[in-house]
Amino acid sequence: MLSSKSKNIEFQIDIEKNREVIHYPTLKTVLLVEKTLQNSDKPLNKNQIKDKLGVKIMHQTLTIILTYLEERGMIVRAREGYVWTYNPSKKLLKAIKEGYEV
Repeated sequence: MLSSKSKNIEFQIDIEKNREVIHYPTLKTVLLVEKTLQNSDKPLNKNQIKDKLGVKIMHQTLTIILTYLEERGMIVRAREGYVWTYNPSKKLLKAIKEGYEV
């Protein structure tokens, strides 16, 4: 068995999960996933997202993108799938800031 050093293959490690990450997503792929979720009127699971993208994407790469978007507060993972929640509206931010908590 050849080691990764002898073949000059460099694997990047996902530090949080201690797994080898074979391929990180490109900006184009992240934007495609964002657009797909934004334009959906219902929650989408991973397989539905893959089908709607129109391009092939590795399952691990999609998982990395969805984790990133979830950590940034742009999507929420529900039982039915992923839902786009990000709203950069200045009016909404102002209403939240000036609103009263009941």
